[in-house]
Amino acid sequence: MDYHRPVSAAESRRMSLTTGIMWLITFATSIPALWLYQPVLDDPTGYVAGAGDDNRIFFACFLELLLIISNLATAVIPYPLLKRQHEGCALGYVAARTMECTFILVGILSVLTVVGLRTDPPGGVSQDTIGSLTYTFAAVKDWTFLLGPGFVVGIGNGLLFGYLMYTSGLVPRRMTWLGLIGGPLLIASGVAVMFGVDQPSGTLQGLCTIPEALWELLVGLYFTFKGFRAEAPILRGNLPIDPVQPSSTVVPAT
Repeated sequence: MDYHRPVSAAESRRMSLTTGIMWLITFATSIPALWLYQPVLDDPTGYVAGAGDDNRIFFACFLELLLIISNLATAVIPYPLLKRQHEGCALGYVAARTMECTFILVGILSVLTVVGLRTDPPGGVSQDTIGSLTYTFAAVKDWTFLLGPGFVVGIGNGLLFGYLMYTSGLVPRRMTWLGLIGGPLLIASGVAVMFGVDQPSGTLQGLCTIPEALWELLVGLYFTFKGFRAEAPILRGNLPIDPVQPSSTVVPAT
């Protein structure tokens, strides 16, 4: 996408609609998946020792695979437009989304390992040892949730994406403060959990998550039903010269 080429209304609407739907899919997949995982996360040793509901866990893993795809799409699809505003922040947002998805994938593998220990336990290993292993993998899943959605999201979705939306004017500026404030709150709550100040999914972390969650939901709804704000300068190609861009992108006046 040429930095100084105006974006047509059809192109802008197509990009905003696709990006907005991807944002909404992140909500439709992440929240149910977390609930479906609870039998493993709440009592991993009991899950392995009991009958288990493997299909429930498999469905949760499938939802999180869709979550990974939609997460990456929310960063990759608008990247050609967002890099007009600030290429470093746009690339950082893509990197943060990728890192978040890496944590999610590790969590998926950890939960699937617990299921594998139940359905095909290693021979010659005591039940106590298997129970310890399942507890360990469930703990890994909890840490991936804390470090990914509970920490990296604050940097990527809150600070970087919030800054890009604030400076670009693609959404109302007052709305972007939810991300710019919610991102640091999410980071702070994640650090508090890491150092034992708060419990995972405790009251403090729950309250600090609200602004960020509301920001992401509003972005999805705004992009889907309203689209990018037509008066945003990056849609018109009316941009200041970015010193980090190659000089060849600047067309001299004649």
